[in-house]
Parts: sequence; C-alpha cells; structure tokens
Amino acid sequence: MVGVAYTLESRSLDQALDGLARWSGSVAQRRLRLADAIGALLESSVKRRIAEEKEAPDGTPWAPWSERHGATRRTGQTILQAEGDLLDSVQSLTSAAEVQTGSNLVYAAIHQFGGEDVDIDIPERPYLGLSTEDERGVRDLAADFLRGGLA
Repeated sequence: MVGVAYTLESRSLDQALDGLARWSGSVAQRRLRLADAIGALLESSVKRRIAEEKEAPDGTPWAPWSERHGATRRTGQTILQAEGDLLDSVQSLTSAAEVQTGSNLVYAAIHQFGGEDVDIDIPERPYLGLSTEDERGVRDLAADFLRGGLA
C-alpha cells in the first residue's frame, strides 16, 4: 500500500493541552469549593438568626409570641427554638452551579412565610434569605475565587 501520513508530535503542545485540562479541572473543583464555602456561610447565618438574632435577613425583628402561645413555652425556649429541631435541620446542599440553604421539616415553610395552622394564625418569621452581611460575605468569597483563592 502506498500512501502518505503526517504525524505531528509536539511536546509543548501536549504539555499545553495537559495544563489546560488540569486548569479546567481545577476550576470545576474550585467552583465546588466556592459553593461549599458560600453554603457554610449561609448555613451559619441562618442558624445564628434562629438561635440568637431573632430577626429577618433585612433586620426586621420577628413578631413576638402571642400571649396565649407564650404561656405554653418552657424556660429556655425562644421563638423558632423549642427542642432545636428547626435549628438542627438547617443545611446547605451545593453543586458547582448552585447553593441551596434551608430545612426539610414539614413546618419550616409556615414559619418562613406565615399562615394558618389548625385554628392558629402564625406570623411570618423569615429566617432564610440573604442579609446585607451575607451578601458582603458571598461577594468576598467570589472575589477570592476570582483571584485564584479557594484552591
């Protein structure tokens, strides 16, 4: 068989392509680390809001207990914190493309948005969302990521 073949071998091109593949892989890994860092920041913020601050992300204080409901609370119980189940259920799920922070408890939504439960009106007490401080923290993490941090 007669024919012509041309083979290009270039160590520098191979090295450049290998480097590009490593860089691309490291970007994906860094994006996941960025999402994990943002998730940890938001999870911590939500838990602090429930345990200590007792206010919405915008700084609005939560509505106090009704007198009737307050009379049923034991010492040490505070708004949105009786046995600690809501606080313990807050978690962040992350991927390189998104961060979700919340709770999987059935009653978590009624506390966030308010509503009627049986014959009781429950006021909204937003605990999920971004505060100004959270936004600043996310921006700082993203800036660090863009500077090559979170390696």
